[in-house]
Amino acid sequence: MMKRPIDNDIKKTTLASVIKRVIRRAGFEVHRYIPGRSETARFVTMLATHRVDLVLDVGANVGWFGKSLREADFAGKIVSFEPLAAAREVLLEISEQDPLWEVAPCAAIGEEDGDIELNVAGNSVSSSVLEMLENHVHVAPESKYVGKENVPLRKLDTIAPDCIGDDSVLFLKIDTQGYEDRVLKGAQQLLKRIVGMQLELSLVPLYEGQCLFDEMIDYVKSHGFDLWAISSAFTDPDSGRLLQVDATFFRR
Repeated sequence: MMKRPIDNDIKKTTLASVIKRVIRRAGFEVHRYIPGRSETARFVTMLATHRVDLVLDVGANVGWFGKSLREADFAGKIVSFEPLAAAREVLLEISEQDPLWEVAPCAAIGEEDGDIELNVAGNSVSSSVLEMLENHVHVAPESKYVGKENVPLRKLDTIAPDCIGDDSVLFLKIDTQGYEDRVLKGAQQLLKRIVGMQLELSLVPLYEGQCLFDEMIDYVKSHGFDLWAISSAFTDPDSGRLLQVDATFFRR
């Protein structure tokens, strides 16, 4: 009996499955880019829905967030805030290639103006003003603190106005490793102007003195914002437990 030719679609599916398995064994995972299923595409759609033309990126590190916005075709202005010296150097180099990407003066962002000591993590992205708890180190040993840097501390209400136009439609992203509530407390005037925000929120204590998910949700809602989306940010690879999420809010 003659064998039926294998359908081209089946061939493509089989090949794609093999490639995915190989990539997964190397420690990576690849997904088809479908706007309806892509977190980044969905996020940029939300920005477009609210006509956002300026994103304030607090805790920019080396610019991953800004790069993801550009790759998803966000065409507005980005202003990044990053106090860590090594990360800031990379951020400045990347942003120089983009005329609508500005890096604000060097400062950690918090609830007052002054100076503060920043704990530098081995993986850079986990650096924080707050002390890291053992929960965090256990899940991500590479995040253990390796040094400290003294940096200026500024409120967003102090430093942000110089970066904002009178007619700007503002969105605020904060990723400051447990310091998000202090950033918001120093942005009381700015909060009256923004149409939305994205915060990294912890479901379990990872930094000493941080506010957790429920308390932060209540705080943001009390300022007139509703929760629009949640995406996974940090997971315990051994247990599968979700530790941090990125929560996106827009004004009610």
